[in-house]
Amino acid sequence: MADVQVLLNGRVFGEQPRWHADRLWFSDWGTQEVIAVDLQGDSEVMLRGRSFPLCVDWLPDGRVLVVSARDGLLLRQEPDGSLVTHGDLGSASHPPAVNELVIDARGHAYVNGGGFDLMAGEPFAPGIVALVTPDGSARTVADGLAFPNGMLIMPDDRTLIVAESYARRLTAFDIGADGGLWNRRVWADLGEGVPDGICADAENAVWYADVPNQRCVRVREGGEVLDAIELDRGCFACALGGPSGTSLFMLANKWSGPANMLQGRDTQLLMTPAPASHAGRP
Repeated sequence: MADVQVLLNGRVFGEQPRWHADRLWFSDWGTQEVIAVDLQGDSEVMLRGRSFPLCVDWLPDGRVLVVSARDGLLLRQEPDGSLVTHGDLGSASHPPAVNELVIDARGHAYVNGGGFDLMAGEPFAPGIVALVTPDGSARTVADGLAFPNGMLIMPDDRTLIVAESYARRLTAFDIGADGGLWNRRVWADLGEGVPDGICADAENAVWYADVPNQRCVRVREGGEVLDAIELDRGCFACALGGPSGTSLFMLANKWSGPANMLQGRDTQLLMTPAPASHAGRP
């Protein structure tokens, strides 16, 4: 892999990057802002969320959805900039799933959650994936997940993959016609790898960010490691994008535990060429 370039410095806690409209969008959980950055490193705040965590993705018609963790809601930004309720995540589970968001080609929005409050020091409880359909109804479509983190839809638009951080694996589901998930299976056992954010490429490989091992790793189905980028701090999330889709963006931050995760401004947005272009969603 080529040298890694620092595109942006000094954010509090960058998470959940997406390439959209010729820029890299990501959430700063510390300031509750969604920020767009161009390839020259110029940035702009695009919207402000109500609470942390904060994640966005886009409906097929181009409107953006944003997870409002404090309210347990999935919000939709209207053309005038206002935020309205798109779905009530609290109606699908308690506590509501309020972490990662991904939307398929039909407008089905999937949101996952860990089942416990890590920041508050609560004991582990299994997490879930909730589905919000285009009509706004919400239901749980997967449970028993060991701290679900990154989530994506593969290029076939029929397979959803969840990073189970505590189980050190990527878990796949088939997506049904009604948006439900079935045929749960281990897509990749990662050994010592601890997956956080994930993204897919056109060769059906998956990149995963790894915080404790301070790296970003590319694997194929089954777990074979194809590439690894070593960093000097924890890698929390990754995305493919750029004009040709072959730039790998990584959000990396110094990690000293949940109690200190929103202290300081140590986040770096990094960029490096990738061997295959972006595919799938987000």
